[in-house]
Amino acid sequence: MEFKDYYKTLGISRDATAEEIKKAFRRLARKYHPDVSKETDAEHKMKEVNEANAVLSDPEKRAAYDQLGQGRGFQAGSDFQPPPGWDAGFEFSGRGFNGAQAADFSDFFAELFGKQAGAGARQSHRRMRGEDHHAKIMLDLEDTYHGASRSLTLRMPRLDHQGRTLLTEHTLNVRIPKGVHAGQVIRLAGQGGPGIAGEAAGDLFLEVQFHPHSRYRIEKKDVYAALPAAPWEAALGATVKIPVPDGLVEVRVPENSQSGRKLRLKGRGIPAAMPGDLYLVLEVVLPPATTEKAREFYQTMAQELAFNPRQNLEV
Repeated sequence: MEFKDYYKTLGISRDATAEEIKKAFRRLARKYHPDVSKETDAEHKMKEVNEANAVLSDPEKRAAYDQLGQGRGFQAGSDFQPPPGWDAGFEFSGRGFNGAQAADFSDFFAELFGKQAGAGARQSHRRMRGEDHHAKIMLDLEDTYHGASRSLTLRMPRLDHQGRTLLTEHTLNVRIPKGVHAGQVIRLAGQGGPGIAGEAAGDLFLEVQFHPHSRYRIEKKDVYAALPAAPWEAALGATVKIPVPDGLVEVRVPENSQSGRKLRLKGRGIPAAMPGDLYLVLEVVLPPATTEKAREFYQTMAQELAFNPRQNLEV
């Protein structure tokens, strides 16, 4: 997937005002609109212009896009994968965008903003009620095992009187329920946009994701972790103690185990209503041959075991 430099596409500076973005879009639309343009690649160019305008003319999407590129040196056309949690902490309103229009946009746009498509459609039948807002929040894995109270700061873009995007912050105290999993949404009633003429405020929906963990890997409700084992524990079998997110457990390592073997602890994954499993992936760790005694031991093994780990490789 290629990174899109939307400012370059519209030919404007990164501090352009809303009015400058509008003028640039109109100028390029007159140049590339397929009905009037004589450019050979007019249709493709027009799609790029529409996509850039869809992001930069929307204060919320523009603020998130600017945050994504800030200090990272992404270049137009370079290989790109969004960093984990790149949009966490941004509060978006429920306006969404036109689904038919989105179908013409790039994979880059879909990866960054695709989940917002059509978010505002359900509000149309009750226009006086406040808009629902949504934001992504990043939690630690331990939060779901024990539950937690977190103070979260969300940023919401707005336009100043010069048409430039500013970020305003507000802080919420949120109770994180035990067993929450990635992709689950926490609803905060009445914490969205204000209602009009006395109508109720909208709701705020917080989509949960987890920070990358130094030891654990999360797949849906299952959790994976390495289980280091000495060669004699793997060969002879052993019962070992190991810390897991919800405490300390004893695990039986079967004899003649190899690195990569998965030991399943049923129900010890994300503790949701239907809990996931915890998988311990065996990792046989060799003692270093840094002493004369250790070297002699390895030499004895080499001579007496006659073991060739490559005997099944094809020629």
